[in-house]
Amino acid sequence: MTHPRHRLDELIHTPVRFSLMAALAAAEKVEFRLLRDTLEVSDSLLSKHIGVLEEAGYLTVDKGYVGKRPRTWLAITEQGKAAFEGHYATLRTIGQSALRDGVERIES
Repeated sequence: MTHPRHRLDELIHTPVRFSLMAALAAAEKVEFRLLRDTLEVSDSLLSKHIGVLEEAGYLTVDKGYVGKRPRTWLAITEQGKAAFEGHYATLRTIGQSALRDGVERIES
């Protein structure tokens, strides 16, 4: 199996999880509500995807309070960052290969 698609991480590949990991890779930590609003998903859908990624060791969940209000913050782990970077690099490789091969077909 030499096609780069075999290197894609199935845990990250879904659109919501990919978007979630991208947001976390760009910040030290992100509050749940901000992620929910940014990704335009429901609390329950986001929670489901967080659970899958947390179980895989890709992110951590930290619960606390701001004043008297409960808050949940998420942060990407080193393992999660490596997985996201590898997945993203593979997507770029696939895209670049398709563009390059497409140009060669047109010029032939």
